[in-house]
Amino acid sequence: MKLAAVMLAAALMPQAPIERRPPPQVPTIKVETRLVNVAVNVLDEHGAPVSGLTQNDFQIAEDGRPQKIAFFEKESSTPLSIVLAIDASASVMADARLEKEAAKHFVNALLRDQDELDLMDFSDTVREIVPFTNQKKEIERGLNDLKPGDETVLYDAIYLGSQRLAGTPQAAGRRRVLVLITDGVDTNGTRYEQALEEAQRAGAMVYSLIIVPVEADAGRNTGGEHALIQMAQDTGGKYYYVGDPKDLEPAFAHLSDDLRTQYVLGYYAPQGVRHEQSLRAINVQMKDPSLRGNYILRYRTGYYSDAR
Repeated sequence: MKLAAVMLAAALMPQAPIERRPPPQVPTIKVETRLVNVAVNVLDEHGAPVSGLTQNDFQIAEDGRPQKIAFFEKESSTPLSIVLAIDASASVMADARLEKEAAKHFVNALLRDQDELDLMDFSDTVREIVPFTNQKKEIERGLNDLKPGDETVLYDAIYLGSQRLAGTPQAAGRRRVLVLITDGVDTNGTRYEQALEEAQRAGAMVYSLIIVPVEADAGRNTGGEHALIQMAQDTGGKYYYVGDPKDLEPAFAHLSDDLRTQYVLGYYAPQGVRHEQSLRAINVQMKDPSLRGNYILRYRTGYYSDAR
């Protein structure tokens, strides 16, 4: 009886809670991915834009290695971040009124709710007149505030404009565009190579409206013009020659059409190259070999893997 009572009492005593051991921690590996956006213009043999293409019509490679297309949009539905940088040196501002009016028409025709534009001018220095906005009236007021100067720090403008673009959102498909109105002369400041690298780091497409007041090479800076042409080719942009200020408006119209007819392809950068400070080569082709001789593709030729 005594033993039974002791056993019963022990059974009724509160039991110490059973300690639950947490499950073993599984180490987590953080994988950093980067979507590389590539805007592509496709032209036929007559130079007209080709519409109606799909993701399956393209193939893309990085440093010769095929990549899977993870993002695709056609015909300019993706948003734009634009820096409009205007050469305010005396050599370009001969007819400032026409230049301002052409720029205003460009802004009003192109800018949508999802787009943004930053307005700069450059002469002795680079000046940001209007930070990024999509308020057209604010940009128009800024265009009335251009200040002429004597020098031309063109490559400074490209460098600093690209830096501003690098700070814009990296949403899937967002396109970064640097538009220049200039005669191609650079008299001071940043070197061309530095300006080009900064544009490539920002993923900026450089479009140049090159003012050429005379047709004879003796009165032009052909070296500066060729530098802008090469920069357009390397960044996937374009250049337009403007022989008369009245031609600025149609040049802006062609530029707008070029942006409206782009395809945007995106792929994830291969793992292991993110922190290598090197320029990675991009190659885009039509998947169908029979179309490669008929279509001309224009796009940026590379990106810096350590860029923002």
